[in-house]
This record gives sequence, structure tokens and C-alpha cells, in this order.
Amino acid sequence: MKLQRLMGYARRAIDDYQMIQEGDKIAIGVSGGKDSLTLLYALSGLRRFYPKKFNLEAITISAGYKEADFTAVAKLCEELNVNYTVVETDIAEILFEQRKESNPCSLCAKLRKGAFNTKAKELGCNKKAYAHHFDDVIETLLMSLFYEGRFHCFSPVTYLDRSDITLIRPLIYVDEQDIIKFKNTNNLPVVKNPCPVDGYTKREHTKQLIKSLDSESSGLRERLFNAIKEGIPGWQKKQ
Repeated sequence: MKLQRLMGYARRAIDDYQMIQEGDKIAIGVSGGKDSLTLLYALSGLRRFYPKKFNLEAITISAGYKEADFTAVAKLCEELNVNYTVVETDIAEILFEQRKESNPCSLCAKLRKGAFNTKAKELGCNKKAYAHHFDDVIETLLMSLFYEGRFHCFSPVTYLDRSDITLIRPLIYVDEQDIIKFKNTNNLPVVKNPCPVDGYTKREHTKQLIKSLDSESSGLRERLFNAIKEGIPGWQKKQ
């Protein structure tokens, strides 16, 4: 996928849900994975010509794994003219050495979000952008049904009153396969996730289930996405 097409998807989502206003300062959550690096490219590209002027800050929350090296990410941010900050934490030690968590994902996410919000506010950001894509949307819906017993999914735009920051998700129209193609085409400096439970989560199980069902019933993914837009508050396009 070419950058122009990627920016087109992102701009459509931004316009549909009025994600960006004049003068916004947006913190991009950069994990080092393919999704967040793709988001970094998309927003840094849009920043050059989008009619509403905005600024960017890239933030990585390091969990404390020694194997994680973000040097190449820092170089990419410099090339894209985006200020980059790495926040060092001891999250990995807390999860696996102190608490010895067998299901650490929820607590890990909570600790990361807290550290990210704190740094974003310190940098003067009023918004933050996460790289959730099309597949993340429908996977979240099914996970809510299967594991929580409710028809629910995160919204494209969410105001977080406790931290006084607005969360936006500009990649909701982008398929994961397109992100993979973009990563390969542009040789993105992906940082391998050293977490010992990476790839063994409920989300990964749900991803494989959707893939199997879609192969049996073509168009299933699109129908699930449409059900979200039609049935979940916060997913109706802004006028």
C-alpha cells in the first residue's frame, strides 16, 4: 500500500468523526510495532497539507525489556520531523517478577496508558492517537461478546475526563493486511515485542476465528464492521 492511499484512509476517518481540530497537539502512541509506525507515517504525512493545522509528539512507553531497542524508531521520527520521547518504566518487572502475573495483558495496558497520558500532558498534548485498525475493531466487538457478554466496541473518538485528553483512532478504515504491505514496502523499523505472552492472547485467538469464518462466509468482516457503525453509540458519523 502506498503512502497516498494510507493517508486517504486516515483522512476519511478523521473527517467522518471530526478527530482533528485547528491547533491540536497530538501524542502518537508508538510501540515500535507495524501499526503504530504506520500511524506515525500517516499523521506526519497529513500534517503537511491537512486544512486544520496540528502538531505531533511521538511517545514510546518502554516496559523495561533489555531486548527492546528503539534507536531505529528514533531515527525514523527524526526523518519525519516528529519529536520523539521514550518513557522508561519497570512494568515488565512489576508484572513478571514482583506480581508473577499469569494473565498480565490488562494490567500492562493500564500501566502503559497511565504512563502515556502523564507524558502526553507534560508535553502539552490535548489529544492522543492510537493505531487501532479495521481488524482491531471487529476483534474487539467479538471479544466483548464472547468474554463480557455485551455488544460493545471502543469509539473512534473518546474524551477521557480523568486525564483531560481526547483519544482518536485514525486507522479504523485500514485493513491489517494493508498495514503489513505498507510495512514491507517502506521497510519500517519494527521493534520485536519481547513480551513472553505476545501472540498467545485472547485477541490472537479471536483474530484466527474471524479469519476462518470469513473464509467460509465471504464479506463477514465488512458485515461485522457495519453492525458496529449501525448499532454502537459513538460510531455514527459526525455531521
